[in-house]
Amino acid sequence: MPRPTARVLTLLELLESGGVRNVAELADRLDVDERTVRRYVQHLIDLDVPVESVRGRYGGYRLASGYRMPPLMLSDDEALAVLLGLVAGQRAGLMTSTGSASETAAAKVRRVLPARLGRRLGAVLDSLAFTAGPGASSTPESTVLLPIADAVRHHRPVSIRYAAADGRRSERTLHPYGLVAHAGKWYVTGTDPAIGEDRTFRLDRIADARILPGSFVPPAGIDPAQRVLSGLATAPYRHEVTLRIQGTAEQIRTRLPAGLATLEELPSANGADASDGPWFRVELRVERLDWLPGELAALDRPFVIERPDELRVRVAALADRLANSARRFGGSGSQVHPTDTLD
Repeated sequence: MPRPTARVLTLLELLESGGVRNVAELADRLDVDERTVRRYVQHLIDLDVPVESVRGRYGGYRLASGYRMPPLMLSDDEALAVLLGLVAGQRAGLMTSTGSASETAAAKVRRVLPARLGRRLGAVLDSLAFTAGPGASSTPESTVLLPIADAVRHHRPVSIRYAAADGRRSERTLHPYGLVAHAGKWYVTGTDPAIGEDRTFRLDRIADARILPGSFVPPAGIDPAQRVLSGLATAPYRHEVTLRIQGTAEQIRTRLPAGLATLEELPSANGADASDGPWFRVELRVERLDWLPGELAALDRPFVIERPDELRVRVAALADRLANSARRFGGSGSQVHPTDTLD
């Protein structure tokens, strides 16, 4: 059974989450009666924690506005969540360009933990392995990320200085709709009011961002993530690929995600066998074709290459190599050893 001190700290954590908490809710969360809740509140007040009493039908208790907690207090699960979040965020490219920030933050958290807990969490982090190495990430400057995030939240126009992939530099105004993190990179999507068209920019290519006076009304039902994925899938590249693939959209997306390909379901032809699912037209724009035959093979669905001819040649070459490999036999006495299995 939790001790009274632990329950008082839990009460403080509940109040820290914001808003007004009524007595009945707090009593239920703490597994005590309402009279005991009021006694715990008085304990916090005696410790100079500014707990306010709110009267009325929706009354209860809340922390005074602007109150900041003294030294950080984390449970075992909370400390583990913070440290794992820092590690995962760094590997996923979700940090700013202040490269050491996540490492110094993790070090500070570990330094204030009790020795017992610090050793246990250190064992988790030291023994943690990932099935894939860190992806190539392009982290933005915090002086760019923070003002753009503020502009998104308050629907304010922002002026940016941008360097395109080909080195061209420009200064433009943007009505930003949202920030999107994708494949180790940060993007902002919105409308360029000067030309009245949607635009998506990589944050690591923005040299400066300034919030401008005024405001704008974003379109209803906007989906910034879908805008970024659609923009990436339709961006100009060296090769334009068009395929027809039979299967469900979910099956196709396992190898050709939304940031890479666009899908359009095709009408069923009279007399066609639809037992294996509908046919989709799939369009991609890619710099290289060498990886695509392997993805189509791994997809294991019927497909037709509409263009380019070079892809058809590459798929046929891969099929020949696989057939030749399948016809090879080992020397006499050779054995095939089963792969290790996972329990």
